[in-house]
Amino acid sequence: MPGEQGYPAYLSARLAQFYERAGAVEALGSPERHGSVTLVGAVSPPGGDFSEPMTQHSLRLAGTFWALDTALARAHHFPAIHWTRSYTLYDLDPWFEREVAEDWPALRSWTSALLEEEEELNAIVQLLGADALGPAQRVLLHTGRTLREDLLQQSAFDEHDAFCNPARTHWMVWAVRAVHEEMKAAVGRGCEADEVLAVPGLAAIAGMRAWEDAEAESRARTIAAEVAQALDALSIGEVA
Repeated sequence: MPGEQGYPAYLSARLAQFYERAGAVEALGSPERHGSVTLVGAVSPPGGDFSEPMTQHSLRLAGTFWALDTALARAHHFPAIHWTRSYTLYDLDPWFEREVAEDWPALRSWTSALLEEEEELNAIVQLLGADALGPAQRVLLHTGRTLREDLLQQSAFDEHDAFCNPARTHWMVWAVRAVHEEMKAAVGRGCEADEVLAVPGLAAIAGMRAWEDAEAESRARTIAAEVAQALDALSIGEVA
């Protein structure tokens, strides 16, 4: 806790002593056992000011940062972890490529970039309205909302939705990207955005959180195929 004169000068050293306890460990005794110690520190800066000393020293020492956002919490978006402000300094891509899917890094990068674009477009919508956006931008907004509401938002009170293994997460993101690419191609061919966003199959994306782990791949591929077929038929109708 800060004193009357502010934080003590040894604050960063004490924090470093705490965080350096984390890491791989070799347990005493027998049989020979290996494990790890993970430390999680919670910092609540006054007024959400991330520039204050406690937060800054913690950011420099910790390898991962989860930014809890009050706006998300007020909107009942849980977990309220902000996707653009959170980060990790660890290179986890090799593990995910080996254990989950080779295209995991590409899907993660695509998801992060699209959410950043959606945040910028939402600022434009608040100023000028949705009518100021082109068809491709409207498709991007739709996909961003899908990622936020149907992928990143979870219910801790739902036994199935409270946890999602990496494999199911991979196919959920894969399905969203496949559908997004099909919609973007359709508006590029001249289809109306309203018709593209109303094609059958898109509603099934909202039910992703109910997928069983074993059927995630087949469900993702089926949705992508159905949306592609519907958009192809829409394009033929537009040409005719």
